[in-house]
Amino acid sequence: MKFSTISLHLLSLAMAWAWVATVQAQEPGSSAPGFSVDSLLDYARERNPDYAVMRFEADAASERVTPAGALPDPKFRAELRDITQFGAQSPTLSPSRVGSTRYLLMQDVPWFGKRDLKREIAGLEAEGAKAQALETWVELTARIKSAYAQLYTVYRNERLTREILDLMGRLEQVAQVRYAGGLAAQQDVIRAQVEQTNMNNELVALENERRQLQARINALLARPAGALLAEPERLRPLPTPVQLDGVALVDRVRARNPQLFTFDARIKSAEKGRALAYKNRYPDFTFGVSPIQYQNSIKEWELMVELNIPLQQASRRSQEREAEAMLSAARARKEAAANQALGELAENLSGIEAARRSETLIASNLLPQTELTFQAALAGYENGKVDFATLLEAQRQIRQAKQNQIKAQAEAQMRLAEIEKLLGEDL
Repeated sequence: MKFSTISLHLLSLAMAWAWVATVQAQEPGSSAPGFSVDSLLDYARERNPDYAVMRFEADAASERVTPAGALPDPKFRAELRDITQFGAQSPTLSPSRVGSTRYLLMQDVPWFGKRDLKREIAGLEAEGAKAQALETWVELTARIKSAYAQLYTVYRNERLTREILDLMGRLEQVAQVRYAGGLAAQQDVIRAQVEQTNMNNELVALENERRQLQARINALLARPAGALLAEPERLRPLPTPVQLDGVALVDRVRARNPQLFTFDARIKSAEKGRALAYKNRYPDFTFGVSPIQYQNSIKEWELMVELNIPLQQASRRSQEREAEAMLSAARARKEAAANQALGELAENLSGIEAARRSETLIASNLLPQTELTFQAALAGYENGKVDFATLLEAQRQIRQAKQNQIKAQAEAQMRLAEIEKLLGEDL
């Protein structure tokens, strides 16, 4: 009996723990990504197929380095001579019964330095592939960071709209009381109702925008479009003005931008390709050793050397000019990419500074002013000193100020994401 009671207690405790675990698993913040931008990035790093493709291609490029500098496989040849012994016997394939058997072992050897150049070219291409994988990742992170900021903005706007909707409901009650007492026109009540209808329409639009953003983020995470995402809890803190120093960031972009690193690897590869094209002016060799068998013993040895004669000079000059042109093109691409990146850096630095200043101005000056205006308008309407239109306008100013504040925060986050994409790392 005592054992049964203990068993029941243990079973109840286990069921309670299972229920708690189930509830926790269903909480958005504990199971679904999205409560922070880092949770989205961690998920994408492991599951995004585009990034996985680039990583695999970089791994494949790394494996091409060793074969690129290796010698070709040696060749073996066997020649059966006089298989009929001047017609004295039927044809045979036995080395001990033919007139002689010549064995030839050959090895192709490129001109001095060609193998090293090919190995270096393959290594530089592998570095470029790694840089492209990093470029894919920073592009993906920038898109996720921007989408997260937009989703956070939508949630904040939904919350703000519901707060204002609740406020408009109270203002409608005030208008109804004044209308019932003959102190206000029925038009005031209707205006409050129209305002609430417009806000409900805005909530529908915000809900649609939220679903679209969730689908976009899920696509970046390689999840089903309707998969659950947690509500964004907070935005990332903005870097300090010292961290956003333009001169220092220009140097970091030049040194660490993944696209520029890719172009730099291509320039070095093109330089090695040019050197290889000039080395094609010289011949490649084939060395061989050949023992000759008579009946059952080796009685002769031969050594062989073969080389190609580079007579097609017009073809080689054309290949050299092609290599020169490819090098010039690689340098021009890097210069164009650097100009583009530095222009975008300056643009985004200006944008993030403007967004920061705008948010500070709204929070410190505009919002307190609009709230005071609204309180004064509400008191004036209750006392019959101002009309309902003035009260509505004061309410709209508060809402507009808060929406602009949210917009400035999101703008700063998206500018920050673009700056970090140019840097190839977080600030």
